[in-house]
Amino acid sequence: MQDFSHLLAGRTIIQIVPELNAGGVERTTVDVAAALAAQGARPLVLSEGGRMVAELGLAGGIFRSFPAATKNPARILANAQRLMAILREEKAVILHARSRAPAWSALMAARAGKVPLVTTWAGAYSAQNRLKRLYNSVMARGDAVIANSHWTARRIVQDHSEAASRIAVIHRGTDLSRFDPAYVTPDQVAACRQAWGVPSDARIVLLAARLTAWKGQKVLVEALARMPDGVVAVLAGDAQGREAYAAELRAQAEALGLGDRVFLVGHVPDIQVAIAASAVVTVPSTEPEAFGRSAVEAQAMGRPVVVSDHGAAPETVLAPPQVAERDRTGWRVPPGDAAALAGALGEALSLTDVQREGLALRAREHAAGFSLRAMTDSTLKVYAELLTAC
Repeated sequence: MQDFSHLLAGRTIIQIVPELNAGGVERTTVDVAAALAAQGARPLVLSEGGRMVAELGLAGGIFRSFPAATKNPARILANAQRLMAILREEKAVILHARSRAPAWSALMAARAGKVPLVTTWAGAYSAQNRLKRLYNSVMARGDAVIANSHWTARRIVQDHSEAASRIAVIHRGTDLSRFDPAYVTPDQVAACRQAWGVPSDARIVLLAARLTAWKGQKVLVEALARMPDGVVAVLAGDAQGREAYAAELRAQAEALGLGDRVFLVGHVPDIQVAIAASAVVTVPSTEPEAFGRSAVEAQAMGRPVVVSDHGAAPETVLAPPQVAERDRTGWRVPPGDAAALAGALGEALSLTDVQREGLALRAREHAAGFSLRAMTDSTLKVYAELLTAC
């Protein structure tokens, strides 16, 4: 870990994020708070809360309830006033916005309070009209703009070329000490499979993502219909109010005769155990992933991974023709193509033990380039550079 304590110790850095539930944005918020605490800073997180509040506290972060999820223009303006008061009260030296709606409040408050603003552009935001581009543009207005992949950075420059000189590409980080197959026991794997109700001899294809259509759950169910009976799909993720979509998935599985081969298991807190319990992990998103942490976590655990070939996938998963077959770390398939997905999953499941071991070694080496330490060091460096420039 790089030492920035001479600039950060005793100083308050605020991150603002809508919620602290499961997700890449939330995970990164807590990870950065932990890194700040380790440097002696006061990491304050403004959010509406969620299941990760307790973890934030254990990491040394400070939680303050704030209506950061609102998209109501009047409330966004009111939030800006509240943020101005918080910046003064906390004597904050950096304000870091991680989502568009709170970023508008943060922009107004930061400019009024003359506090450096950092934004993280972490999504494949649609920009089909001028109003949407305006709404997105706040994420390009930070004094520093963090893009979570080179693909994201190119998207930013495409619509907001004026931000090019302020962009820092910082890939999301994975805790390689947590995502290490050596630290998951056979008993943990057995307990996980038992909790899911999966047959002991079934081979699991895992899709870990919130239940929303663009994450590709329906594509996986369709692909599963093309695969042998001994293969099952585990859909791990919150419905987040989308019970109707969960019902659609169950109905699709029943219609295809897969009612006993598709398991909707809800949120899984120990995702590394879930990965270890699986034969293959897939990320079949039908819209681009701006980064795609799930694919990196799977590779860190030495599991074969099959992803949709768009967004940042070429950065996170290496596959021919981008690399030689001997350098493959996973498979990339056309988005929404159930036949191609089934084919790639079949290839991954048919690997010999020697082939799986070789793939796992390459995958873990590749995943090491997306470490938690690299991400937190790079983020704290952005903060330090802004403070030095003040």
